[in-house]
Amino acid sequence: MQRSIGKLHVLTDFYFQQRYTHAELASMAIDGGADVIQFRQKGGLIRDLLFAAEAVAAVCARADICLLVNDRVDVALAVGADGVHLGQTDMPIKYAREILGSDAVIGITASTLALALQAEEAGADYIGFGPVFKTRSKDNPLPEMGLESVLEVCNSIQIPVIGIAGITPGRVPDLIRVGAHGVAVMSAVSLADDPRKATEQFVKAFESVSPRV
Repeated sequence: MQRSIGKLHVLTDFYFQQRYTHAELASMAIDGGADVIQFRQKGGLIRDLLFAAEAVAAVCARADICLLVNDRVDVALAVGADGVHLGQTDMPIKYAREILGSDAVIGITASTLALALQAEEAGADYIGFGPVFKTRSKDNPLPEMGLESVLEVCNSIQIPVIGIAGITPGRVPDLIRVGAHGVAVMSAVSLADDPRKATEQFVKAFESVSPRV
């Protein structure tokens, strides 16, 4: 059975900060209320990636929380993750589905309506749309899309839309009101003085607003 696509996706990080391991960040985010953890490490030896991802998988398994792996289908398969989040230059959805199976959660980043429509047609389970706002987690970020673009995508596709990039608790209500299913955050949690409390602030932001009807 496929996991539900949660509303608060917290990405782990060991590039912008080295205070905490991926597993420690995952544990604090889960304690704060995150319902999806996404293991994200762009570089490094495969053995190191597997070691770190396996530790995160253990944390998520104990808490019965959905685990996605950013980009790496092989790592997701190896550690028994619930799915992957793919970029536009990563493995195509078709092949990721064949490798991971029909129950895997497969999300993909889209920066335009056309790409979101293509991803839905290809069988994505959700869209990570953005950058909605300016972000500091990309070396060469695309121009911010803004809330109007999120609204356009939400009105045009049937699968959930997760807002990505530059997301703060204060921006969550506006994203939900224009139709976003949820948000994905990294630096707002991993670079916070207290990642658990930072996650709690996002949970409170969701609780403060009702979805669009």
